Amino acid sequence: MTTPKQPIPGAPSIEPLSFEEPAEARKPLPPKPDQHGPELVSPTGTPTGEPEGSRSQSGDYLTTAQGARLQDTDHSLKAGRRGPTLLQDHHLREKITHFDHERIPERVVHARGAGAHGVFQSYGTGTGLTRAGFLAADVETPVFVRFSTVVGSRGSADAVRDTRGFAVKFYTDEGSFDLVGNNIPVFFIQDAIKFPDVVHAAKPHPDREIPQAQSAHDTFWDFVSLHTEAQAHTMWFMADRGIPRSFRMMEGFGVHTFRMVNDQGATALVKFHWKPSLGVHSLVWEEAQIANGMDPDFHRRDLADAIESGNFPSWELGVQVFPDVDDEMYEGIDLLDPTKFVPEEIAPVQMLGRMTLNANPKNYFAEVEQVAFHPGHLVPGIDVSNDPLLQGRLFSYLDTQISRLGGPNFGQLPINRPHAPVNDMLRDGMHQSADHAGVAPYKPNSLDGGCPFHAGMDAGTFIDFPQAVQSGTKERANPATFSDHFSQPTLFYRSLTAIEQDHVAQAYAFELGKCYEQTIRERQLAALANIDAELCQRVAEELGLPVPEATEPPTDQVPSPAVSQIGQAWPIAGRVVGIVTDAGSDPEQVLQARDAVEAAGMLALIVAPVGGKLPGTDQPVQRSYATTRSIEFDAVILATSDAGQKGPDPRVVVLVAETYRHAKAIGGWGGAGVALEAAGVAA
Repeated sequence: MTTPKQPIPGAPSIEPLSFEEPAEARKPLPPKPDQHGPELVSPTGTPTGEPEGSRSQSGDYLTTAQGARLQDTDHSLKAGRRGPTLLQDHHLREKITHFDHERIPERVVHARGAGAHGVFQSYGTGTGLTRAGFLAADVETPVFVRFSTVVGSRGSADAVRDTRGFAVKFYTDEGSFDLVGNNIPVFFIQDAIKFPDVVHAAKPHPDREIPQAQSAHDTFWDFVSLHTEAQAHTMWFMADRGIPRSFRMMEGFGVHTFRMVNDQGATALVKFHWKPSLGVHSLVWEEAQIANGMDPDFHRRDLADAIESGNFPSWELGVQVFPDVDDEMYEGIDLLDPTKFVPEEIAPVQMLGRMTLNANPKNYFAEVEQVAFHPGHLVPGIDVSNDPLLQGRLFSYLDTQISRLGGPNFGQLPINRPHAPVNDMLRDGMHQSADHAGVAPYKPNSLDGGCPFHAGMDAGTFIDFPQAVQSGTKERANPATFSDHFSQPTLFYRSLTAIEQDHVAQAYAFELGKCYEQTIRERQLAALANIDAELCQRVAEELGLPVPEATEPPTDQVPSPAVSQIGQAWPIAGRVVGIVTDAGSDPEQVLQARDAVEAAGMLALIVAPVGGKLPGTDQPVQRSYATTRSIEFDAVILATSDAGQKGPDPRVVVLVAETYRHAKAIGGWGGAGVALEAAGVAA
C-alpha cells in the first residue's frame, strides 16, 4: 500500500479541473496516493501477476458495452424531436438496462422508505374528465403508499436534504394504478437516458462511499453545474422542501404530464398533485441535524406513531387541467418538459378526492420493501404523454422490478397483487405462485374455448390513445423549448418569502462549501448568476469567492405564491405537543393538559426526568429527558415546578432554547418561568 501524503483528508484532484466540460480525449485521472485496489488474484486465489489497473476500463472514448464508440449519450432516439422514444434505441436500452440492474436487492434510488395502507375516497368531480372508475362519485379504493428519500441507502437517516418519493398504488377494480411521484414537481433531467448519470453523480463518491444520503459533495455539483437543466430541481430542494417536517406534511406531485380520456373519448392533459391536510412544513437546518443524530428514523417513526395514535394523515388528490392541443404547450410552458412546473395561479388545482392513511404495515419487508411501483400500471381513462423522461421510466421501472424481486412474477407478491381479475396468459418464470388452469395460454385458441377473450369498450377495456405521430427526422435531440434552464428556478426563488430565501442561500453555501474543488463552486456560482444576482452574491460571499457576471441575465418572473410554505393557516390536528414535567409537577394538571391536547385532535407526549410512570399516577411516561429533543414537538408545555436553588435540568434548558430558536409555541405554568429564564427566553 502507498502511504498517503495529502495535506488534508479529501484533498483536491491530482490535476486541476477545467471550468468547462473537458473536450480533449484522455485517460481518467490516476487514483490518489491513499487509494489501492484489491490484490489481483484468480477466482481460486492464485496471484495473476497482472499490473494494477489492468482490469479497469480503458480507452479515451465513450463506447457501448461491446466497444462501439458513441457520439451522444444525452438524448434518446425519438420519432421527431417531440415524438415518442423508439424501441430500436439500442444504446438507451443497454444503458438503462445495465443501470437498472446495478443494485441487488436494494433499490438503486428510493432505497430508504416508509409505507402505510389507506383508502382513497373519490369526490366524483373527475367524472367528466376521465372514465377511470376509481374517480367516479363515492367510489372507495384501497391504497398503499411508500414515502422515501432518493439518494441514501436503506440504512441512512431520514431528515437529510434530499428529494422525497411519494408513490401511491391504487388497487382499483379495473386493475392497479400506480401514481409514482415526488415531493417536488420538477426533475433534474429532461430525458430518461440521463437518469443513470444524475444518480451516479448524486450517490456517494465511489472511492469512499461518502457522503451518505446527501448531495453536499463534488460529483453532484460537478454534474448539475455542467448539466444546467438540473438547476430547477436543485433550487427546489435547496429550499425548505428538501427537509420536510414529516411525510404527513409533504406535498406530492406526479411530475409528468398525463392524458385523461372520458367516456366520450375527449381528452385533456393533466398534472397530478397531492395536497396534505396539515399543510406543507419543513425542518430548519439545525432541527435536521439534531434529528439525524437523536433519531435517524425521525420520519418513519412520525408516520407510524401518527397512524397508531389515530391521527390519520390525509391528502387531497387534484389535477391541473390543460387543453390537449398539438403543441402540448400551456402559457408558454412546455408540458412535455419534466424540468418545468405550471404555477397554480394560472392553472388551478381541481380536487378529485381524498386519501387517508389508516394502517401501518405488519411486515416491513413483505410490504414496504417488496412493493413494486411502475408508471406503466395504468387504468382505462388515464394514459401517458410523450414526455421523454416518462417514456424511459415506462421501460426502466419494469426492468428494475425483475432484477430486484427475482423475476417477472413480482406482481404475484401479496402487496403487489391487483384487486381485479387477472388472466394474462403469462406463464412460468421464477417465483411463479399461480396454479394456472387450461392448456392454451395463447390467442387465438379453441382448446380453452377461446378464453381469455378480448374486451370491448363496453367491458371497460384499456385503450391506448390514438395520438398522431408527427413526421420528422430520427435524431437524438430535444425540442427548442427544452433549452430554457434558468427561468423556472428564477420563478421559484423569487416566489419565496425572505426567510425562505435565506434558507436557500444558506443551503447553497453549505453544500458548495463541502465541495473540495473550487472550480466546481465557481461553475455553480456562474449558474446562480443566471438565476438571481442577489442569491449568487450571498452564496459567493459565504464561499469567499468573487461574484461572476451572468451569461444569461435573469428575466422578470411573475411570482407564484403557491410554492411558498409561509402565509397560510392549517389545522392543528395531528400536531405533537410535548408536556415537560419534573419531580415537583402536579400530576393532575399534567393529565388535564394532556386530555385537552388530545381533545383538540393532537398527540400529547409526557416528558419526565426518567421513564416509567408519571409520579402519583398509573399513566406511562412517553419520553425521558435522555430520549427526546425539541425536534419531536410542534409545541411544548412546561409543567415543571419551581426548581429551587439547583435550577432546571440542563436538558430541559436545551429543549426550551431550541424550541424558542425554532419559532415554536411554548406555554406553561408554575416553574415554567424559571426554565424560560435559564434558556434566555423572556417569559
